[in-house]
Amino acid sequence: MRGLPCGKGTVIMEEYQNLRCVTEVEVAMLERRLKDEERADATAEKYLRDVRAFAAWLDGDAVTLDTAIAYKHMLAAARKAAGVNSALAALNKLFVCLGWQDITLRPLRVQRSAFSDSDRVLTKAEYGKLIRAAEESGDMRTGLVIQAICSTGIRVSELRFITKEALAAGRAEITNKGKTRTVFLPGKLSRALGEYVKEQEIAEGSVFVTRSGRPLDRRNIWAAMKRLCARAGVAPGKVFPHALRTLFAQTFYGAANDIARLADILGHSNINTTRTYILDSIDSHRTRIDSLGLVT
Repeated sequence: MRGLPCGKGTVIMEEYQNLRCVTEVEVAMLERRLKDEERADATAEKYLRDVRAFAAWLDGDAVTLDTAIAYKHMLAAARKAAGVNSALAALNKLFVCLGWQDITLRPLRVQRSAFSDSDRVLTKAEYGKLIRAAEESGDMRTGLVIQAICSTGIRVSELRFITKEALAAGRAEITNKGKTRTVFLPGKLSRALGEYVKEQEIAEGSVFVTRSGRPLDRRNIWAAMKRLCARAGVAPGKVFPHALRTLFAQTFYGAANDIARLADILGHSNINTTRTYILDSIDSHRTRIDSLGLVT
């Protein structure tokens, strides 16, 4: 057994009364904390999934520093460093939420990469193919969603702030993660969305809605984008909403060379987060290294 028993029968001994357990009660406490912090739905789902995986691994044992470290070692043997650190972030959030700061875990140390994986980087040419594929298939809504995300750099969860009123003003006021920022809408996008709003007879509120009038969610958009891949001839692994936000960041930085302004536009509190968006692809990095001409 990895630690003291939490949920394996009735505990009557006094020394077991203050055991640290991870049950659905503790998971629910974390869920409320994440909602209070206005975490994105996808982030909250990821944290809760990681915490439940930890609870399943514990199999009723108590949480101690030793069991937490053992779980970290298990993750390190099975996952890449980024995956381990992502799971540890969820566990640490749980521990802090429950007042267990004494067992928070240090993330694995990872040297910052100088380039990103080309297989996950959407190029501007591939982006154009997706737009054309949406037009050819008659999926005007998905084509406009793709352009709205990629031309403004907003998160997919922030699409609901692109409203009929925002189109009239030429800018959207976005509130997310406790912060409000202004995002300007390109003129061509505003005009295209204005025509779409008229065709769909949207009187007010969010532009991108389902047939029942609810704002599109991440799953709707993800599925619609994936359906375009075969027609566009773009690898499915490159096609997801966040890839559009990354393409915006790379294009903006290439034009303005201003990472501080880019961080503000993207809504990042930490500029190191912004740096991950503007890494060269492996192919670009290789070309740059080859062009140095340092081999005779």
